[in-house]
Amino acid sequence: MKGELKILNLAHGLLLGLVLAAPLIAPSLLPWGAEALFIIAAFQLRLADRRWETRAGLRGWISHIRMAPLRLLPWTGTAIVALIAGPEQARLATAILIAIAMGELLIYPVIAHLLGRLPRLGLAGAILLLLIGCGLAEPGQAARYAMAFALGMGGCVFWLRGPDGEAGATLAASAGAVGALTVALVWPAVQGVAIPAAILCLTLTFAHLSVMRRHPLHWRLPSVANN
Repeated sequence: MKGELKILNLAHGLLLGLVLAAPLIAPSLLPWGAEALFIIAAFQLRLADRRWETRAGLRGWISHIRMAPLRLLPWTGTAIVALIAGPEQARLATAILIAIAMGELLIYPVIAHLLGRLPRLGLAGAILLLLIGCGLAEPGQAARYAMAFALGMGGCVFWLRGPDGEAGATLAASAGAVGALTVALVWPAVQGVAIPAAILCLTLTFAHLSVMRRHPLHWRLPSVANN
């Protein structure tokens, strides 16, 4: 759904540009910028494919893979930028390529429909577990980026449940982002959890701001909607 969430798309494009320019601006921030890209890109990917059920057999997987090459181009550029940043970032480039391959070929096809079946509380629990998993991995590792990818997917499903565009939900997401950033600055020891939480909350905030409406639409099960 290209262009649907204009503010989120703008933030995504700006972040990609900053990551590509990171070797000249702040090479030390490149791992965190790449992590933010994983979260936002996975959010956008899940948003573009709203099917709660995948097609039977291998058809759903094949359909997803056929579109993968175009999505992989920005990641290839990001990996090249990591190599340009210096020999010490060569491991980062490898981690990015491994993580995006895992995300596109394994994580998304396997858990996309599973996340859609979870109740809201279960989905929140899954997001919390992914945040804890991110905290247990070192920044710049492939495993951490893969979990960030899954985190972005979970955040999108959470947002799709609605109510999207509601002022209260927007303020809650904004407050979560500010709170997580504050925690990351005050307690550096918990940055591994706080920073991805802040990125996810910012992504939710941008998504909400992109669809602000006077009468928010609440998510309902198809069976409820037909009654």
